[in-house]
Amino acid sequence: KVYMGEIPLMTPQGTFVINGAERVVVSQLHRSPGIAFESTVHVNGKVLYSFRIIPDRGSWIEVQFDTADLLYIYLDRRKRRRKFLATTFLRALGYGSDEEVIKLFYNIETLKLSDKLDEEKLATKVLTAEIRDGDVTVARAFEPLTLATVRQIMALKIHEVKVIDISNDDTVVKALRKDPAHDQEEALKDIYRRLRPGDPPTVANARALLKRLFFDPKKYDLGRVGRYKINQKLGINVDSTERILTDKDFIAAIKYLINLRRGEGTLDDIDHLGSRRVRTVGELLANQCRVGLARTERLVKERMTLFDINVDGMTPQKLINPKALSAVIRDFFGRSQLSQFMDQTNPLAELTHKRRLSALGPGGLSRERAGFEVRDVHPSHYGRICPIETPEGPNIGLISSMSTFARINEFGFIETPYRKVEKGRVTDQIEYLTADREENFLVAQANAPVDGRGHFTGEKVSVRYRGDFLEVDPSKVNYMDVSPKQLVSVAAGLIPFLEHDDANRALMGSNMQRQGVPLVVSEAPLVGTGLEDKVARDSHAVVLATESGKVASVTAEQIILTKDGHLPESKKKLKTDPEAGIHVYELRKFMRSNAGTCVNQKPIVHKGQHVKRGQVIADGPNTNQGELALGRNVLVAFMPWNGYNFEDAIMISEKVVKEDIYTSIHIDEFEIGARDTKLGPEEITRDIPNVSEEALRNLGPDGVVRVGAEVKPGDILVGKITPKSETELAPEERLLRAIFGEKAADVKDTSLTVPSGTYGIVMDVKVSSRREVSREKLTPAETR
Repeated sequence: KVYMGEIPLMTPQGTFVINGAERVVVSQLHRSPGIAFESTVHVNGKVLYSFRIIPDRGSWIEVQFDTADLLYIYLDRRKRRRKFLATTFLRALGYGSDEEVIKLFYNIETLKLSDKLDEEKLATKVLTAEIRDGDVTVARAFEPLTLATVRQIMALKIHEVKVIDISNDDTVVKALRKDPAHDQEEALKDIYRRLRPGDPPTVANARALLKRLFFDPKKYDLGRVGRYKINQKLGINVDSTERILTDKDFIAAIKYLINLRRGEGTLDDIDHLGSRRVRTVGELLANQCRVGLARTERLVKERMTLFDINVDGMTPQKLINPKALSAVIRDFFGRSQLSQFMDQTNPLAELTHKRRLSALGPGGLSRERAGFEVRDVHPSHYGRICPIETPEGPNIGLISSMSTFARINEFGFIETPYRKVEKGRVTDQIEYLTADREENFLVAQANAPVDGRGHFTGEKVSVRYRGDFLEVDPSKVNYMDVSPKQLVSVAAGLIPFLEHDDANRALMGSNMQRQGVPLVVSEAPLVGTGLEDKVARDSHAVVLATESGKVASVTAEQIILTKDGHLPESKKKLKTDPEAGIHVYELRKFMRSNAGTCVNQKPIVHKGQHVKRGQVIADGPNTNQGELALGRNVLVAFMPWNGYNFEDAIMISEKVVKEDIYTSIHIDEFEIGARDTKLGPEEITRDIPNVSEEALRNLGPDGVVRVGAEVKPGDILVGKITPKSETELAPEERLLRAIFGEKAADVKDTSLTVPSGTYGIVMDVKVSSRREVSREKLTPAETR
């Protein structure tokens, strides 16, 4: 076994604890690998069709028509000179001769020659090979036939020739006329010359380069998704394990592109959710690990060359240095744009952060380059991405939230649930559809009137189809929305009467709910939407019973459930023992969240109460009886009051302050370390120069503030002195030194003090020391 490093373990809540702080890895919304057909309009007004094949990793390949209807391949958009004809690439793939290329796209016919042939029909036929008379070319290949040419050929005693019909399309023929290469070797050299200008082209080098670009699984990978999308779009069935580009893909893509010019097939919309997918934590981390392992591989190869002399002493442990991999992983969790410090202000903020989708980050967009289209709401977002919840500011539309019922499938595409409708009757069968599949169906709204047996009551039903709203017969409906909430995210779904809200204010409301801090007393809203208890449960703010039972004991810090409600006789500390039917739930008391708010769980069951599995047994921050409670139900008057509430100002009554209706507890953490300096070690002590005894009144004998002390700005929390550099002393200082001894004032006061604006009570002190590990083992209350 070889040690390869460590990977942080995800907590049951879906977070990671990195350097003592909870972090969330946000999922990334990026362009799906696969194939995309697009069109651009040239300056002269001509529509130019193109496609690009986007792999999961490797070189992009783009094929585009130019204004002369020639099909060019670009391997690098930035350097326009790196383009060559599509037929050159086909020859390089192994279709060397003209005839082999032609067979891919046309049917070769045999034409019997005679003087009676119709001139118009002849113009659509071209020869597949040139006809020569000695050294003279009588008829060129790929040129349209005329009666004059036919007569010249007949004069050579040739009565039938092989031709192709180009009445439908002459794209490939045009390219063959222009193609400088005539066999595979020439084609390979031509491509090599364009990709590596300056290098002498050899067939072997060219072949190796092409293999490295598109046919080497190490360098080029379409991924499962890319292969699935290409097969789906082009209607081919290449094996899903074939992750590299195949000839079949390329030929089918060119055929599709040629058909597009004729008006067959569809163009792709890059903002459609069918062509955007979600990279979740696992995939983002796997991509980082791939980089780390590639570095490790390189290091191993370097070490092996050093070890060549002494093969016997070579062990895998000596060869493999785990640092490269663990550095990449550490960097990903610590510094990546997608690994974020969890927003833990309240349970909703926590839940929303985990459901967030970002188009930014490595391999994604950047704020500056993202245009209006990417940020805009798209019809395919329905039920998948919330049209309301997004930040205001430079990130608008780039950071979004998943809708209430959306889920991500195995390929990373977002799906939303619909009820199946059969012959005009709504069934209870639920099907999850991706944006691609939904395109083909008519979907009715969740509030379409239905009778007791599930039949639509109206003569016509309003449905969505490809971004349009139609009125159709009930028999034509395929699916129906699950709920009106499925359109919006959890935060927007918590707003009552959302349908009467202005979209901009709803956006602000959704974002501001995440900023509500936990109050001393939480109160559930009088008017809710039914999502409140779901949010409280799914954000892990409340404690749920894992099994049914009876409450045997309740304290502020723990709840014990047993089968019969009696505690066992033994005086030992109880632990959870599912076999004996004992379940011990430890509650979190006055802990600090990431946002500095107070996390406190309170039991809501009493001794002897029967509890069902999954029932809420303790409330957490911002919850009341297991429901999310972000504020208080107060009486509000909408009226002027002597101008005191002009515009955005609000008047509150004295009662609100007196009764602590909107009081919240915040926990601040301050730390200080004593380290060794060049001039000697720093020291934590109560003995601080030039400080009055009054200022030291809250410090213990070891210079650390006592728990329970009330502190205000400027108060000392930890006394610390640092050695000061020696300077030339003045004569009077020398005299003082002589009288009072050597070490009077060569230290300076570097104590930790309370910052301005902070008032409060010290609730805990933790001292950890590298030298005395035993100090750390003390409980927080004893630690001084």
